[in-house]
Amino acid sequence: MSTQPTEAAQTRKAVGNILKGSAGNLVEWYDVYVYTAFAAYFQSHFFNSKDDLQAGLEAMAVFSTSFLMRPIGAWFFGRYADRKGRKAALTLSVTMMSAGSFAIAILPTQQVIGLWAMILLVLIRVLQGFSVGGEYGTSATYMSEAATTKRRGFFSSFQYVTLIGGQMLALLVLVVLQNVMPKADLGEWGWRIPFAIGGVAALVVLWLRRSMEETVSEEQIKAAQVPAVPGQAQPGTMKLLFTSYWKPLLVCIGITLGGTVAFYTYTNFILKFMNDTSGIAKTDTSVINFWALFIFMLLQPVYGIISDKVGRKPLLLWFGITGVLFTWPLLSTLAGTKNPFTAFLLMMGGLLIVGGYTSINALVKAELFPASIRALGVGLGYAIANSLFGGTVPLIGAALQKEGREDLFFTYVTVAIAISLLVYIFALKNKKSTHLDHEQGHAWDQPAAVGAGVAASPGRDDDGVLDTPRR
Repeated sequence: MSTQPTEAAQTRKAVGNILKGSAGNLVEWYDVYVYTAFAAYFQSHFFNSKDDLQAGLEAMAVFSTSFLMRPIGAWFFGRYADRKGRKAALTLSVTMMSAGSFAIAILPTQQVIGLWAMILLVLIRVLQGFSVGGEYGTSATYMSEAATTKRRGFFSSFQYVTLIGGQMLALLVLVVLQNVMPKADLGEWGWRIPFAIGGVAALVVLWLRRSMEETVSEEQIKAAQVPAVPGQAQPGTMKLLFTSYWKPLLVCIGITLGGTVAFYTYTNFILKFMNDTSGIAKTDTSVINFWALFIFMLLQPVYGIISDKVGRKPLLLWFGITGVLFTWPLLSTLAGTKNPFTAFLLMMGGLLIVGGYTSINALVKAELFPASIRALGVGLGYAIANSLFGGTVPLIGAALQKEGREDLFFTYVTVAIAISLLVYIFALKNKKSTHLDHEQGHAWDQPAAVGAGVAASPGRDDDGVLDTPRR
């Protein structure tokens, strides 16, 4: 009698684990985005400038500074997840994020402690950047590994469902507070409320994650505890990554570059862009962003289901080609409109393009690496591109906005997408066997042979990233 679980049982198990893993992702990204959502209300408490544009620029500089810690966080948590397990790493990251949110909620302002207010704010955001640097790679890895074989695209899409949901939740809190609190009170002390909410929510997730199932094998965890053998690299180490999987790491960075620039443009900086360039009222832009992101969030599983049918590469090509063709027209038209509904349609146009990347990028990156180095490879590749390009979008955008050169910003976004498009075209293959297929079963009916590097043990060379088939 077969002891294999039924498909329904496997699906139920996957759903439970994905929900527990994605809940933490939701809270982590809420805490990231609540900063930019409420920056206009608290920036005067931490920055000396009386010029709103300059104060906003300084606030975005602090936001970008937190991204500098993401590669370090990705290294720490990626190594931790590959050596100790995904569950342990995800639990630790959400604990740190919770502590940071509570700290901002009670942080004294410059009127009370002077320059120390800004210094402490920067330090807290750096800590949160460190935490979220580990969250992305580990949660992307966990969701890809916890998904059922034939529905990896669908289940993995919840990486960005919750990432977008975190931003949407931050905007929802903003809209609610804008409508129930006087503007003066919101600017004086009400901005602390969303950070307190984030801290409490993180504690709830911490409790949920205690019952997550581990996806890393006991053999891998034991192998990481054994003293290293000369000439070989242990699981989850930089030596293994840079000696055997440096080519997939470069591909991971290339996949992320254009996607992260476009994502932060249409979901993050666009709020300030509508306020200061388009001249749309803050209350209107909050509503526009909320509903656009709500629809965008619901579309992620749809894109994921499509990828389970046609493969991952076609969706990335959709993002790359349409992003290159329509970024300039969309943003330049948005810059010249004051009509909220027109702005909503333009934002949705950009998000429909970006959806080809956001819905499946976590899975595509996870498929580049074997389990022994997956969390570190995915996390570090994403964090490097995200820190250099995604996290700097609000800062670059605000600086060019202040100089009245928004056209240069449109060009920057377009070129970034074009670079990633070249990676999608030349470095990825569609519907071919991957490391995840080899480890957990093939997603496609006619699997191709896995390249020599797929089953490589720690320390074994895997030079042929282009020869190791991709989707």
